[in-house]
Amino acid sequence: MRILAVGAGATGGWFGARLARAGQDVTFLVRPGRAAVLRERGLRVTGLGEDLILTPRLVTADALSHPYDLVLLSVKSTALGRATKDLAPAVGSRTAIVPLLNGMAHLDHLVGHFGAGPVLGGVAKVVTTLNEHGDVVRLAPPSTLVTGEVDGRASDRVDAVRALLTGAGIDSPETPDVVASMWHKWVFITTLAAVTCLARGSVGEAVAVPGGAELGRAVLAEAAAVSAAAGRPVPDAELDFTARTVTAPGSPLTPSLYRELVAGRPTEVEHLFGDLIARARALAVPTPLLDLATLQLRVQQRRAERDQNGG
Repeated sequence: MRILAVGAGATGGWFGARLARAGQDVTFLVRPGRAAVLRERGLRVTGLGEDLILTPRLVTADALSHPYDLVLLSVKSTALGRATKDLAPAVGSRTAIVPLLNGMAHLDHLVGHFGAGPVLGGVAKVVTTLNEHGDVVRLAPPSTLVTGEVDGRASDRVDAVRALLTGAGIDSPETPDVVASMWHKWVFITTLAAVTCLARGSVGEAVAVPGGAELGRAVLAEAAAVSAAAGRPVPDAELDFTARTVTAPGSPLTPSLYRELVAGRPTEVEHLFGDLIARARALAVPTPLLDLATLQLRVQQRRAERDQNGG
């Protein structure tokens, strides 16, 4: 199976490296600047006792010329439009696209460009970041990639992708409803991001002050209510896990959106929060805390865009 990993950042770099190390045919579609770093240093994965250096096969958009069997799409939502145009030559009649973005809006975007046929659902669970050298740093053990047909049917291509992933040491459990899994991950990530962004600190810093733990539970209740109203109620076990995560004393955990916020960089506010609260309004679900987090993030987004444009 010929695999194109679109993006070689913290998520795409991690999963692409696992597949390449397992001997799979992996090519990374990257921007020229990222390509220069990877050619100089290699694709390096560190953390939790691992120190892996690969010489990755790279391609830039101007040199992409033939279809691939599997496309792993792991860009930020802010880069989705450009990435979609860049990867178009890689999508043929037998291509499967597995998007690893959080949220839901990217499914409609991809179907609008490529039709429903190639597009699978996808959920990535991995705790990684890029360090100052551009190396992928693994911060915690999870390494899971869930995929499935959007309509929930069984298919040979999903079985083939899952076999490929598990053969590379990536957990890929079967799911009867990948869209529900995407909703549940969306609830988790927006809850974590809202708590840390509203508190302007890590989970542990939020929990250490009066009302911090209550904030986490209240935000989770809002996000879970939207998912339930959309027909994808979050299972009790996942609700308990998220509640424990956002109320854990001393936890240093922060999501990437929070780190982008405090660094003054653009965030995925519209893809993760704007879309969620729009769906909440359509479903008549009140979300005052998520609304407040969205407002704060939108203010920062305008500021970051203005700074980027020199305004």
